[in-house]
Amino acid sequence: MQKPPPHTTQAPSTAMPQHIAVIMDGNRRWAREHCVPKAIGHARGAKRVRGLVEACLARGVRHLTVFAFSTENWKRPQDEVSSLMGLFVRYLHKEASDMHRHGIRLKVIGDRSAFDTRLQKLMTHVEEMTASNTELTLTVAANYGGRWDMLQAMQAWHTDHPGASASELTEEALRPYLSLGDAPDPDLLIRTGGEVRISNFMLWQSAYTELYFTPALWPDFNATLLDQALAWYAGRERRFGGAEVMTSTPPDQRAVV
Repeated sequence: MQKPPPHTTQAPSTAMPQHIAVIMDGNRRWAREHCVPKAIGHARGAKRVRGLVEACLARGVRHLTVFAFSTENWKRPQDEVSSLMGLFVRYLHKEASDMHRHGIRLKVIGDRSAFDTRLQKLMTHVEEMTASNTELTLTVAANYGGRWDMLQAMQAWHTDHPGASASELTEEALRPYLSLGDAPDPDLLIRTGGEVRISNFMLWQSAYTELYFTPALWPDFNATLLDQALAWYAGRERRFGGAEVMTSTPPDQRAVV
């Protein structure tokens, strides 16, 4: 990973999201369009993560969360699942040390019990190695689902508070038990691949997130397309249910996605 060069994005710095979440969709369709095996599409997509991390570092984003493998992805053909697991291992081996040198903290969220012991140990090792880094936190959601996240949080809270009444379980009380309880909620969620849904990703945390959908397939997603998403975000009025918040971008200049 190279040191990101100075960059001036279209979005003013005051409108730069603190936390970006990405649903990396379109690897298989990219492979079909290029007449290559699905494994090649997934490998090409994995390489794009490095570029996204570098771009976010250069633009001052502090948290990046990517959806790598959902709880529903186990339904895919066994050979594809095995290929994805192998790719995940190779990615952690190859990228972890480089990320550590650049001050990136790496976290993995999701139900790890379904992964083999080797992969679970590798996840823990990488997290421990990068735990003190502060330049950017890269969170990889693997065997993750938003409904699972809320359910496990409630179960964990109940375990820590036996005999507590239902009224004691507030939003503030539950937040630390969520997978991203130590991070701000995402300001911007980007989904590639043309689908217009969030597919059980960060359901709790995305209550007020700006949702950006692009037809670009994930292996084709680059810094230019990220800047388009950031420019669109800069034109949004983030009211959070309250009074109107003015932005620096006039309404008639906002991108329509």
